Amino acid sequence: MGRKTQVKKMKILHFADLHLGVENYGRLDPDTGLSSRLGDFLKAFDYLVDYALENKVDLVLFCGDAYRSREPTQTQQREFAKRINRLATNGIPVFILIGNHDLPNAVGRATSTEIFDTLAVKNVYVSNRPEVYTIPTNSGKVQIVSLPWLRRSALLTREETKNLTFEQINEKMQQILTDVIAAKAEELDPELPAILAAHVWVAGSKVGSERSMVIGQEHVLMLSNVAHPAFDYIALGHIHRHQVLNENPPVVYAGSLERLDFGEADDEKGFYLVEIGDKKGAGKRAVSFDFHTVVGRRFLTIGVDIEPADIDPTATVLKSIAEKGDEVKDAVVRLSISLPAEVEGQFRDSDIRSALGEAHYFTIARDIRREARVRLGGVAAEEISPLDALKSYLESKKGISPERARLLLEYGERLIQEQKTGS
Repeated sequence: MGRKTQVKKMKILHFADLHLGVENYGRLDPDTGLSSRLGDFLKAFDYLVDYALENKVDLVLFCGDAYRSREPTQTQQREFAKRINRLATNGIPVFILIGNHDLPNAVGRATSTEIFDTLAVKNVYVSNRPEVYTIPTNSGKVQIVSLPWLRRSALLTREETKNLTFEQINEKMQQILTDVIAAKAEELDPELPAILAAHVWVAGSKVGSERSMVIGQEHVLMLSNVAHPAFDYIALGHIHRHQVLNENPPVVYAGSLERLDFGEADDEKGFYLVEIGDKKGAGKRAVSFDFHTVVGRRFLTIGVDIEPADIDPTATVLKSIAEKGDEVKDAVVRLSISLPAEVEGQFRDSDIRSALGEAHYFTIARDIRREARVRLGGVAAEEISPLDALKSYLESKKGISPERARLLLEYGERLIQEQKTGS
């Protein structure tokens, strides 16, 4: 009986949208002098690096947006480089794709991650234009077709976009990018595993905090444009919610590593471990991909609705906070209180703030409900003059003759004038 041939698998770690530099809902860390939120993002990055080293992955694939700002601070760049260097010097190649947040404000200026190419750092590859890379790993060579974020000006001239609507321009960009993917796929060696790495918005994906993105404001590729059969795996960045758009071939957004805001409160954060097997004859390579969760900062919203008859609204709020138990500890908490105007002054702010003392950061928002004033003729009383209000009132009363109404209106006008002049 012959021995079974062991199938060799290439292990690739796919992540994206690191966004170092997000500092909202943070505070100053007295030990480092840096924002505690920067610490959150670096902690998530450290977990990823540790996982890659411990599990001896063959390649770390980063699909864009290293920083939140187009011009990151020296500290942010130093911390990013430390972790990339730790992977590279331990023999793990790192592929870095340029995202929209990585592009400088002016054309011609260097990108924030270009320094790795400039210094020719071993085992680090940076792509700011569509290319085919063949990267040696401990499990053999892998091909990566790169599709970084491309400015409209890089694809279309002013003459080409003249008199076109945003929709028409984006349609032209979609066609150009589709043609780029198809052309680069033709350059691939079918004997080697191949990956498309793209920082782009694919239609049908569910967005996280990037809710402001709508068709017409930026170019969108159709799923069929990226799910090219020449690729064993399509690794995506740009959308912050991890998701699988297609199974064969796999089209996958890794999502962001850490929560950016309350819009991502319910999203799991982490990265994908992709395993690509050997090719069997003329068939496809076996590909598996598993999501690994990173435990990040929790975002918690506590909503409290105060009734007018509540004699101790502070106690009601404190009870709602207590019901969340340990969820409050070390979380970013948003306390949202809806209350009638008449009880607004009954709150003991110090007690509420004390109850939220274990939160990493908290905000308190009050929605004051004010009773609608009596409406006269479809208009609120405070929106019209006293004389018009009296006129509307008299018109609405039954049993008052027109003559009597005119007399009352004259007396009313006289009283109003006397009140104004003080006579």
